[in-house]
Amino acid sequence: MSVNGAEREMDVASVPLRWVGPVKITGNVVDELVEIPLATYESPLWPSVARGAKVTRRCDRGVVATLVDERMTRSVLLEADDAGTALAAVRRLGDSMGELRRMVSACSRYAELLEIHHQIAGNLLFVRFEFSTGDASGHNMATLAADALLAYMVREFPGVRYESVSGNFCTDKKASAVNGILGRGKNVVTELLVPRAVMEHDLHTTARRVAALNVRKNLIGTSLAGGIRTANAHYANMLLAVYLATGQDAANIVEGSQGITHAEDRDGDLYFSCTLPNIIVGTVGNGKGLDFAAANLARLGCREDRRAGENARRLAVVTAAAVLCGELSLMAAQTNSGELMRTHLTFERSPSDGEN
Repeated sequence: MSVNGAEREMDVASVPLRWVGPVKITGNVVDELVEIPLATYESPLWPSVARGAKVTRRCDRGVVATLVDERMTRSVLLEADDAGTALAAVRRLGDSMGELRRMVSACSRYAELLEIHHQIAGNLLFVRFEFSTGDASGHNMATLAADALLAYMVREFPGVRYESVSGNFCTDKKASAVNGILGRGKNVVTELLVPRAVMEHDLHTTARRVAALNVRKNLIGTSLAGGIRTANAHYANMLLAVYLATGQDAANIVEGSQGITHAEDRDGDLYFSCTLPNIIVGTVGNGKGLDFAAANLARLGCREDRRAGENARRLAVVTAAAVLCGELSLMAAQTNSGELMRTHLTFERSPSDGEN
């Protein structure tokens, strides 16, 4: 790898990895049992997700994972003479969709312009372009297309000037409301109906206790903390573990972890759901060519000869299922006093740690 003209050897960081499951997944993308790789230094995550996976196999439909939407975004920033000029540029954008789509298609055979959103602040114009990007997560593809569209606007629209190819209205790797509302990456909803007997035998708790804790912890607690478009216990743990195992841009756990956990007591059975509107994954592109990532993607069935986009959709759904397994297991554990700490002491302490 060349860095500043000098040839340097690239090292690969070693992160402990285990395969857990299988997880029973059904829905509009995957219908099978799937083992999932988790790369993490937090060793209790493996048995926790494995416990959730075991629960899915005891439920009639397993994790029902529904892929709702997918898109990658890039927002550009322009300076206009004034707000009226910015608004005129927005209207011209709407009238130019055919031309804009042709320009995007010329940038990549897998890129397609889906929608455009905007915000005007004073004389500043923020334009959020949304693209489909095939099996790539789409960061570079979206930026390349947005760069071409930005140049077109500066060239063709009077009174607007280049400011930046990224205006933070995307929003990339930052907590925001816009991604939860409009989406960035794959939007996946996972659902699981856990029978009363499984709740008591495998999770050592009840639907009533988990549902109550979800309201008090994930909803009220997060609200008191000032959370943005988020109400969950630890989505980031599972997202990071799958992302590292499969060669993803791990910084995208920032927006990826903004999701909603929902739980209901249904006559003793637990309805449990995790909604993740911002799963940003790809099966081709930077990082996916590393030996370990390619091997893990292949074992996941995400390197098959399918139509463009289908491998990435599969990976997103599998990732969302892993999140549900870990979220359910942790929420169940936290209904029991002392269980969480006992688990961490069991799986994290080595003989050399000594006594506290």
